[in-house]
Amino acid sequence: MMKLRHSALSIAAGPVWLEALLAHSPDAAGLVLIAQNAVGNHRDSREAHFARRLQESGFATLLFDLLNHYEESRDPDTRFNTPLLGQRIRAVFEWLRHQPPLTTLPVGLVASGTGCGAAIRALAHEPDAVSALVCRGGRPGLAGITPLRQVACPTRQIVGERDEGLPNIRQAYDLLTCPKDWRSVAGTDDFFREPGALDDAATQTADWFHHHLIRSTPAPEPGA
Repeated sequence: MMKLRHSALSIAAGPVWLEALLAHSPDAAGLVLIAQNAVGNHRDSREAHFARRLQESGFATLLFDLLNHYEESRDPDTRFNTPLLGQRIRAVFEWLRHQPPLTTLPVGLVASGTGCGAAIRALAHEPDAVSALVCRGGRPGLAGITPLRQVACPTRQIVGERDEGLPNIRQAYDLLTCPKDWRSVAGTDDFFREPGALDDAATQTADWFHHHLIRSTPAPEPGA
């Protein structure tokens, strides 16, 4: 397993700062951005567990918050403001472009909850920002019809078979025109809380990124 260096970060996104945790190694096969709909707890949360599974598969990870502490406690409606959250994901893209140790890595993005809609809006504006997207459950339909049709990167939708929002997720999925794939995790809901469900989703996420990040990396020129 890679020896990872963990760095706590604050990333500027307009007037706010997004807290983040970067786990990086020179041996990483790629970088996976993980948008978290909660605040902090980057080492013990469910998203942190998900990140560790991706790290075990050879990826560096950047787990970052979409909200700040004030918004989570005093303005919870912010988590449904997908245009704003999409701008914050784009701020992470911009930050990444100025990090020399990371710019050579192929990049994937994972989102869940309302972050799925935000991720799709961000990628509609910046189609080349990442090489692949995974939506884990979530509410991709909040992005709107036009952004859904503008996503260009390969996208995998992972759902729990008992997710009550499946019809809406499927409707949004059907609007995607990019290369796409639908996967279902048996016996779980939209939170993937049942034993093994989150690990199953992480495995399917890692498989998608191994295919679309690593294999899509151009081979070196002969003699290079």
